[in-house]
Amino acid sequence: MSRGFSNLPPVVKNLLIVNIMMLGIYYLVFWYSGIDLNARLGLYFPKSDSFKPIQIVTHMFMHGNFWHLFFNMWALYMFGQVLESVWGSKRFLIYYFVCGLGAAFIHELVQGIQYLNLLSQISPADMQAILDLGPGKMFTSEAGQAVSRMSVILNVPTIGASGAIFGLLLAYGMLFPNTELFIIPIPVPIKAKYLVMGYGAIELYLAVTQPGSNIAHVAHLGGMIFGFILIKYWRKTTKTLY
Repeated sequence: MSRGFSNLPPVVKNLLIVNIMMLGIYYLVFWYSGIDLNARLGLYFPKSDSFKPIQIVTHMFMHGNFWHLFFNMWALYMFGQVLESVWGSKRFLIYYFVCGLGAAFIHELVQGIQYLNLLSQISPADMQAILDLGPGKMFTSEAGQAVSRMSVILNVPTIGASGAIFGLLLAYGMLFPNTELFIIPIPVPIKAKYLVMGYGAIELYLAVTQPGSNIAHVAHLGGMIFGFILIKYWRKTTKTLY
């Protein structure tokens, strides 16, 4: 933190600025016009009427509230500036987007499997009712588990930079495995490699046990998986990572 915001490497600095700006714009547009930009720029499942290809990128810069943004940007600030300093701006930017887009791909893939499994359980009338709800809307659990889950898949967008952020966490753990980190409220330092393994195990457990959660645990895992693959590829094709 002693380096100050002005001394941050350029990609991290600009990512922070864009993400913070987009949350401000989201609130301003909603207050003055009632338009929900998260429902326009968040990522929908391709079978949804609300899906637009541009959402594959824009969803990474949208957040639901201040705390959602704060924790993602804090991790970007803490880990991103170290990684960009080691790799250089170009490679860091490539890594960030590969993790973010990879997270979206894994998330959509899992949703696709769920979508196919649910199709046989839902009548054409219920499917049309789900589509008629529109973006950001979903049935309550009283409508039936299959209908409610399909409603989430088709009408609720995915937003946030968390997939890319989990990729950064993975990279930090791989490049600096023995660096000790203090994580509140844990009173003792934890080595980065154990922190990464712990987060990965927690996300895997939650992805399996809470498939209908409003947190995209599978996307978090996707960011880590694509980050791991890219780092392994770089290590095989270059002598250094920067």
